[in-house]
Amino acid sequence: MTPAAQRILDTASRLFYEQGIRAVGVEMLASSAGVTKKTLYDRFGSKDELVASYLRARDQKWRSWLTTFVNEHATSPKDRLLTTFDALDSWMRQEEPRGCGFVNACAEFPDPEHPARIAVLEQKRWLLSYLTRLAQEANLRHPKQLARQLAVLIEGVFAAGALGVIKDPAYEARAMAARLLG
Repeated sequence: MTPAAQRILDTASRLFYEQGIRAVGVEMLASSAGVTKKTLYDRFGSKDELVASYLRARDQKWRSWLTTFVNEHATSPKDRLLTTFDALDSWMRQEEPRGCGFVNACAEFPDPEHPARIAVLEQKRWLLSYLTRLAQEANLRHPKQLARQLAVLIEGVFAAGALGVIKDPAYEARAMAARLLG
């Protein structure tokens, strides 16, 4: 990625999350990144492709954050599942105080064929797969069902955190997950 493309992506990442994707126009993006609209289109082709690139970059950052945090902090295979909630709490405090950037993007793009929607679904499917793998490694019964239940808790943490109606939603969800794990 060229330095200009990286500046565009960094600027888009900040503005899209802070203001909403549809609220941020190409002129604002180009101006804020210190490039021309032509440069933006040369590097990304369209705003839709820039949005998908933003979401894929955010996904890679989240995956790396989550897996590194879990690997560094969990003490057992079963604890790895619970530690995902500790990672989530830390991530939300640092990266996503306005809720899940993927869910926010999904709300703006209802068309299932839109590149943004596809990127969001890829991220959510990865998370479900990761939770399933952790449940299998912990030798827990019904790992796919458990992973689905934990994914619902995680999405609830993002929503409750964005709304601010529940203090420390990741802590509450972790307690519920501990009960699910037995």
